[in-house]
Amino acid sequence: MTAIKIGYARCSIDKQDLAANRDILIELGVPENRIYLDHAYSGTARARPGLDQALAAVRTGDTLIVPKLDRLARSVSDARTIGESLAERGIRLQLGTMTYDPADPMGKMFFNILATFAEFEGDLLRMRTREGMAIARAKGKLKGRGPKLPTERQHQLIKLHAAGEHTIVELAELFEVSRPTVYRVLERAAASPPGP
Repeated sequence: MTAIKIGYARCSIDKQDLAANRDILIELGVPENRIYLDHAYSGTARARPGLDQALAAVRTGDTLIVPKLDRLARSVSDARTIGESLAERGIRLQLGTMTYDPADPMGKMFFNILATFAEFEGDLLRMRTREGMAIARAKGKLKGRGPKLPTERQHQLIKLHAAGEHTIVELAELFEVSRPTVYRVLERAAASPPGP
């Protein structure tokens, strides 16, 4: 059986484009039909459909190629687990132009350093996001998500429910919201005292 190259890449948010990662993989010799992608998936999330497909597609003797280690994993433990699992199955892992060899002490050290930096980068990003949100909240600029139904529409929903002529499902369809949203509106109305 001929060894093949399988490519994998991911991006964390919807606004990011995977075209650059796809181009890198093609330049590294991965056929377009052998590239698996995850769009808007965090590297810390282990359940990623594209990664699962890529890992299922590789066989003994094949090479899994990722543009950079942080596209594969954002934690040291996850990177090690994936790397060791591939090595046990006789599959090579290529990070950009470098092939990871778990039997080589220098390669293993370099892989662990890359994984540590990927995890550190993810931790920094989360810390900066929390700091930015705290500053925005302190300035009154972070108010959270608004209600799905404007106040006037909530009052209409409450009146229709009180009339007893519509089920929750019918109210959800009528107001184009989910059933949990209807329940939340009704619970808030029941919990707050009636106005003057």
